[in-house]
Amino acid sequence: MARTIDQQIADTQAKLARLKTRQKASDTRRKIIVGAIVTTEALKDPKISKWLASTLRKHATRDVDQKEIAGLLADLDAKAGEA
Repeated sequence: MARTIDQQIADTQAKLARLKTRQKASDTRRKIIVGAIVTTEALKDPKISKWLASTLRKHATRDVDQKEIAGLLADLDAKAGEA
């Protein structure tokens, strides 16, 4: 028996939702990888450390975010102070 147009639309919408979920997961993984690499390099290089600390202070404006990165900022500041 042939599927109705409504069934075809529902199937297509479900497929689109699954694809969007996969795309979001991929984006999240990419951000985690890039963040880990940048953080690791910043903790090795005072110049990168200074840039990252400044960038984080500028863009992480929510209190909850600032509390989460407070320790990292202290480490970055210490490394930037070596320059």
